[in-house]
Amino acid sequence: MTAATTTQHDHDLSHLLRSSGFQDWRREVTAIGGCAAPIHLSGSSRILDRATGTVLAERDGDILAPCGNRRASVCPACSDRYASDAYHLLRSGMAGGKGVPDSAATHPRLFVTLTAPSFGPVHTRRVSARGLVIPCGCGDKHHPDDPRIGGALDPDTHDYVGAVLWQAHAGKLWNRFAIRLRRLLAQALGVRVRDFRDHARLSYAKVAEYQRRGLVHFHAVVRLDGPDGPWTPPPPGITADLLRAAIRDAAHDVTLTAARPDGTPLVLAWGTQVDTRPITSTTAAALENDDGEITDNALAAYVAKYATKGTGKSEATDRPIRDIAHLRHLDIIAHHRRLIETAWELGGRAEYEDLNLRRWAHMLGFRGHFLTKSRAYSTTFGAIRGDRRTYRLGETLAALDTPTDPAAVLVVNDWAVVHIGHRNDAEREIALGIAERRREQRQTRQTRTHDHQETP
Repeated sequence: MTAATTTQHDHDLSHLLRSSGFQDWRREVTAIGGCAAPIHLSGSSRILDRATGTVLAERDGDILAPCGNRRASVCPACSDRYASDAYHLLRSGMAGGKGVPDSAATHPRLFVTLTAPSFGPVHTRRVSARGLVIPCGCGDKHHPDDPRIGGALDPDTHDYVGAVLWQAHAGKLWNRFAIRLRRLLAQALGVRVRDFRDHARLSYAKVAEYQRRGLVHFHAVVRLDGPDGPWTPPPPGITADLLRAAIRDAAHDVTLTAARPDGTPLVLAWGTQVDTRPITSTTAAALENDDGEITDNALAAYVAKYATKGTGKSEATDRPIRDIAHLRHLDIIAHHRRLIETAWELGGRAEYEDLNLRRWAHMLGFRGHFLTKSRAYSTTFGAIRGDRRTYRLGETLAALDTPTDPAAVLVVNDWAVVHIGHRNDAEREIALGIAERRREQRQTRQTRTHDHQETP
């Protein structure tokens, strides 16, 4: 901060703390978890008795609503809530709950990681079996926080065009992988592909994570069910080992052909590193047990956190870029800058118009959702959020003179957006402090719960 900025910040902070409405403002911000970019709404809300139309409760005026942004760099409070929802969505598909039967945990299921191929040598940090750092191709022994890690060894020869086009097609490549996997499983069952759904169902949830080289890889929980999803057992003969072999073959088989700017075909495929790990049901906090199996509780937390992250080491590009000239003002590593510039340049060409690359340049060309799942894998974000709204409505109704069942009421909202975000950095600073305290309190409760479970 400059001296002038610091003076203004101190003035805003002092004015806020001394204002007569500070406690009311703080109470509202606390109620939305310390959101860093709240939505200011004006209007009214009424709770009506469904049978009679009687107004049971009403509120009008101005309120705050959480922004709901999933990225931790934008809003820690809302990203924590998103990560929590993602955890329950992922875990219920592995261990049951949230409408998924517990028997789903007995179905063949694997933790799968699919990576991007190489588009040129990059700076790396590898460690020998004795714990010694192995020199990189550049000759240096990189520190873990060295910003060069993941960047191109030779930017002039690195295939940035290929990298961006692979990134833009990664979601489609996953779809082809899933189709091929179903075909291989149908062959293993000895049934026609079009009849596969009558015998089994492939269920999955996947999360995209950025590697330090700026390309995504996919973490996925893959489960094989009976024809009606997790409520029916998989067909006899389909084991985790057979599922593992089919996954490896499908990842090796699928390709997608795109065209470079000069018309040269570009064959897109998965990287050679395909990792498949068994999943075990346990309440242990460790990610991996002594047998090398992934534990479902810890795996759900491990995978869910990636859904709140941005492009990697730099979080400066979490919002779309409207003008490429603004890129020079962002504090990002040179390798990511080249990927963004390449995506922007390709996005201006007519042959790539359908990829909408300029819209996704800030995400280094990746256009997919960060967390997706098949229909029958587990519950949905909408259902989880609906349960939360119902719980809060129940609290409101319980406080009335005549407590009422949530199913017997109708909520009518009439809110309009006034503006988004805090008025100044002082308000945002206090909100972030509230969010951090809530996180610390939550972690303390989780630690106490875990310690209690571990106590014999």
